[in-house]
Amino acid sequence: MKKLIYTFLTIALLASCTDFLDIRTEATMPTSGTDYSKSELIFQSVSAAYASLRLSEGDAFAYVSVFEMPADDADKGSTATDAAATAGELDSFSYGPANTLINQMWTKFYDIASAANHALQELAEFEESMSTENNRAYCRQCAGEARVIRAYAYFNLLRLFGSVPIVDRSMSAEELASNPAKSEAEIYKFIYDDLTQAIAVLPERYSKKEAGRFTVYTAHALKSKVALYKKDWAAAASEADIIIRSKKFSLIPVFRDVFSMENENCPESLMEIQASSLGQSSGDAPLCYYAFIQGPRNNQPSNMQGWGFKVPSQTLVDWLEARGDQDRIDATILRSGTTTPEGDVILASCPNPYYNGKVYTPSSYNLWSYNGYGFDYNMRIIRYAEVLLTYAEAVANGASEGEISAYDAFNSVRARAGLKPVEATLENILDERRAELAMEENRFFDLVRTGQAAKVLGKLGFKPGRNEHFPIPDAQRKLNPTLPESPGYTY
Repeated sequence: MKKLIYTFLTIALLASCTDFLDIRTEATMPTSGTDYSKSELIFQSVSAAYASLRLSEGDAFAYVSVFEMPADDADKGSTATDAAATAGELDSFSYGPANTLINQMWTKFYDIASAANHALQELAEFEESMSTENNRAYCRQCAGEARVIRAYAYFNLLRLFGSVPIVDRSMSAEELASNPAKSEAEIYKFIYDDLTQAIAVLPERYSKKEAGRFTVYTAHALKSKVALYKKDWAAAASEADIIIRSKKFSLIPVFRDVFSMENENCPESLMEIQASSLGQSSGDAPLCYYAFIQGPRNNQPSNMQGWGFKVPSQTLVDWLEARGDQDRIDATILRSGTTTPEGDVILASCPNPYYNGKVYTPSSYNLWSYNGYGFDYNMRIIRYAEVLLTYAEAVANGASEGEISAYDAFNSVRARAGLKPVEATLENILDERRAELAMEENRFFDLVRTGQAAKVLGKLGFKPGRNEHFPIPDAQRKLNPTLPESPGYTY
């Protein structure tokens, strides 16, 4: 069922921002004339914040390019000349501060933070105006959702750029233009504080018609992942353990099914970005272009093709095959010249040998009269399998065990993929993370945070001291001169 988040569609669909100084007003709804005493309006600004998470055409292209193409598991895809000057730079580590896709990611995640800031400001007004404690409590609950959204935005900004400014309220253009970058420690604290406050007010679940709204377990899962990057092993394990102890989540028996349309918001899902065409073939709809950007290029019929970017590399295919990891291969690798179990042909004439199987959407779901591949596909951000692997990794790094052993957590993920149990060493856990989460925009950041990037990616162009973070865009430094030059880049 497609979701309550779309109830306020005309309010929630957002314009894209053209520069950093726009973030105060973009991704928000008008406030003039708002009656803060009406409880039925409480969720509107949160709906707008959720809507800001979806990826439009340009955002989706920038996202898959920046988050995955620098890794060894993915290649640019499409054709050799297509987007060579932007995505091609990311694939070869030849990018600089002028790369427009990197700038789009800066703008996108500040847009999301802006939408969350606006929601928090609106919800404070509603809470003050509510006449019953139940309605005031609901305002605080909605504020918890906005805090998770904001924490997600800053976690990505931190991973991408390192030290960045914190915008936690509406600011004037002058304030934004002189807002200094904060240290990584300050940003981690800001994210932790948001998630801690969210955990205090979020519910354990929502009704089926509200599927996709962020719960207390979403906040715990995101905090666990953030702690992993911070190397706060105790917090990473304890936050994951809370989810494990709840026994409210489980692994879907068949790995390939995790990514099916039928299993959106399934018992393995802790954080998904919702998408739906609402059955429309034109006009505004809360669709997401994430899967479409990765669909097989030049395939037929038209509803079974996309742009063909961010494709599995031969390196990934060979590595999975050497592991005997057939279940992961079947789910992750969509091969040209084959027919899917659902009966869709991927033509041998498609320009790439492989496409991302995890975003494959059968033609029966792509009902548009033009290229509608994957428009209804929900982005899986955090799955229960990742929580189990995070727990195991934290324990392997010295955290105390909780409800289950690291060995059992780690090998339950392997067992679902049809693999025999092995010792839960850190090396094995990291290999399992690579296999389980392949093509889900984690590999590059995992290599950086574990200190393996130079060894693994050096042959692709990665330079230590330069490529651990992406450069703060030149366009943003022109708008805010207090932003520093990123080490290793020429401005």
